This record gives sequence, C-alpha cells and structure tokens, in this order.
Amino acid sequence: MIPPILTTEIRSEHDVVLARQRARQIASLLGLDAQDQTRIATAVSEIARNAYQYAGGGKVVFELGSGPPRLQISVRDRGPGIARLADVLDGRYRSATGLGVGILGARRLSDRFTIRSAPGEGTTIVLEKLLEGPAARTATPESVSGLSRQLALLTPHDPLAEIREQNQEVLRALDELRERQVEVERLNQELAETNRGVLALYGELDEKAADLARASELKSRFLSNISHELRTPLNAILNITRLLVDRMDGPLNDEQERQVRFVRTAATSLSEMVNDLLDLARIEAGRTIVRPTTFMVVDLFAALRGMFRVLTPSDRVTLVLDDPVDVPSLTTDEGKLSQILRNFIGNALKFTERGEVRVSAAVGPDDQVMFAVTDTGIGIAAEDQERIFDEFSQLESALQRKATGAGLGLPLSRKLAELLGGHVALTSEPGLGSTFSVTIPATYAPPSRPSAPGLQAIEVEHA
Repeated sequence: MIPPILTTEIRSEHDVVLARQRARQIASLLGLDAQDQTRIATAVSEIARNAYQYAGGGKVVFELGSGPPRLQISVRDRGPGIARLADVLDGRYRSATGLGVGILGARRLSDRFTIRSAPGEGTTIVLEKLLEGPAARTATPESVSGLSRQLALLTPHDPLAEIREQNQEVLRALDELRERQVEVERLNQELAETNRGVLALYGELDEKAADLARASELKSRFLSNISHELRTPLNAILNITRLLVDRMDGPLNDEQERQVRFVRTAATSLSEMVNDLLDLARIEAGRTIVRPTTFMVVDLFAALRGMFRVLTPSDRVTLVLDDPVDVPSLTTDEGKLSQILRNFIGNALKFTERGEVRVSAAVGPDDQVMFAVTDTGIGIAAEDQERIFDEFSQLESALQRKATGAGLGLPLSRKLAELLGGHVALTSEPGLGSTFSVTIPATYAPPSRPSAPGLQAIEVEHA
C-alpha cells in the first residue's frame, strides 16, 4: 500500500490557503504543467473552504493511486452533511454563500470526482487527476517518500503571497479569455463571410436548377413535337411499302421486292425509335398516363409468346416462357409492363447466338412480383452494367454492330418500371449470359408525392 504524500488539517482560513499551496507544490513536483497546477489548487481550495465554512474544519489527504496512476486528494469533515446533495450536483440548488458553486466548480476541474455525504456522518470528497508520461512513473512507494521529503523543504507562502498568486492567475485567465474572444470574433467574421458565399452559391445553384429545368422542358417538348412530326412520313412509308409488297399496284421482280423490304425494315426500326423517344418525352414531361387493369400473368405470357414466335432470329435460340406458378392476378398497367418485357426479350434475342432466352415470374416479399428474362448470350461486363441504362448508350461488340436500335429500350424500361412503382435490375457476366429483371407491386398505387423529376403530373386512369 502506498502511504500518503501529505495530510493536513483544516482548522482556520489560513489552513485553507495552506492546502491550496500544498496542492500546487505537489502538482509541480509531479511534473504537471502550470495550467494543471492551477486547476488542482483551485479545486482543493474550494472543497477545503467548504469543509471549514460548513463543517467547522476537516482533513486533506494527498495520495498517489495506481491503476491508472493518479493524484488523489481526499477532503473529509465531520459536519452535518449536505442535505440536498442531489440538487447541488444537478445544479438546481446553491446556498446563499455559494456551496453549490464550489462543489460544481471542483467537479469540472477534476478528472474524477466522487462525493459521499450523510447527516451526522459528515462529507468526504475525492478529487483525482490522472497522471501521464513521466508523472505516471512516480506513483510508487519509493517516489512518495521522495516527494514527501521535497515537500518538507518547500516553505509555504504567506497568505498575502498566495492571494497575489491567485490574482495573477485570474489576470492570466482574463488575458487568455480576451485572446479567445478575439479569435472567436475573427472566426465569427470568417463564418459570416462563408455564409454569404454559401448563400450566393445557393442562389447560383437555384439559377442553374431553373435553367436545367427549362432545358429539360424544352428537350421534352422538342422530342415530343419532332416525334409527332416524324410519325406521319414514317407511317406513309410503311403503308406504301406494304402496298408494294402486297402487289397492290402490280408485280415486283425479286430485286425490287428485296429493296422494298429493306426500306420497310428500316422504316419499322425508325418508327420504333420514334415511339421510344415519344414515350421518354412523355415521361420526362410528366404526361404519361398509367391505366391500371386487372389481368393474369399467364395471359400476358401467352400474348408475348405469340408475338415473338415469328421474331425468333434462328433455330439455334429457343424462347421459353415458364408458366407462372402461384403468381396472383396483377392490377397495374399491362401495356407498360408488356413493353418492358418486350424490350428485355428483344435485347436478349439480339445478343444470344445460341442457347435459350427464358422468361419467368415469381412472387417476392411485400406483395411484389418479379419478372426475369435470362439469356445465354454474350453477357455484360460489370463496369458497363450501369452505362447501358443511359439514353443512346450502346456497347461495342460484333453482335451490336449487326443489331438495330438506338439504345433507348433499356432507359425507357427503367423509367416505365419506376412509373409503376418498381425497379429494374441486372446480373451478368461476360460469356455467361445476362438476367434482366423488373420488380413491381402486384397492385399499382399512385405516388402520394413526386418521387423523381419529371413525374410531377402522372395521370392515372382506372379501367
């Protein structure tokens, strides 16, 4: 057990000043800096004065503790105890002579603070300062003896000198406070300037956002108008080529028929692109109408099966639509869901040279239904899987150069899925095929508020 460094009695005001001096000297001998010396001395002075003033005296014991190393100062008295200790510690009570102020101040100045008080048994307050570095290595019985000897050689100051020391500490504290106040004012000025810059930046961002909104609106309007304008001549080309292929105006030789069919194929591809552009423009302009109807997934798959029966590019690729099992009827926009699946299936057929394209449906959590289109095609690298959902984005490959399209199908599918309250996903590895999926609620629910730009004016029609 490590013996105390010093024990001193508190019987008078002079003893309070002496306890403060000894606290400062012990802290100095332990190698603590001037600020820590002042903190410890002030805390001891406040508690010792309370013991003298409210209990008629007491005892101050300075010790070194271990685990962790610390300077431990105990102030004990045999007074009446503190009747409203909980209120004092919570800051709700202060006596007219400042009892609460002294205890709370000492607690703030200490690393650790404990207090025990009971009526008739007095009060014991323990103040602790944790020791670090060289000071921590002095907490041994041998070092305590040396500290006691050094302390005995130090002559305590007279009370007047201690008061002068306290005054100097107060002046130093005031100087530090003044410097901090100047620094705070400087920081406040910088903060005010920064705030003005932020406000200006927000103003610029608002202007940019307004410009972008106007540009987006103009783009949507342009796409909508140009799509409408292109539809008329495209329909004329399709109708005329159909008349020619059907020999309505007379026979065609083989070369003429081949050229006409080429024109018709090109016009059909252009018409599909125009339709995709028009759909994108409508969604971005918030003019898309959602028409929920109730239908069975098996009927949707039957329609897709009939549609793609004549479009499968070769006998080397098989299109399989699995019969849905335990999938309930859906109440959503069947046309838009069918459009998403047609885009997925069409892409899968384009980029699969052999194997199969399989379409399936399964019930997910939270009344969700997931449709998946899995192929055995060329696959997509991880770094390209997000880019293919950008408008007009296409990947470089031998099959891509043979396939037709403008890179609008997947972006449109993602927007349509979000319109229906769902989302699309992709899992793929190069050479191992891809799985495009769309997950939507089994029952469409109109959004209560806009969830994305361009969806502000979605209309809903119930069949």
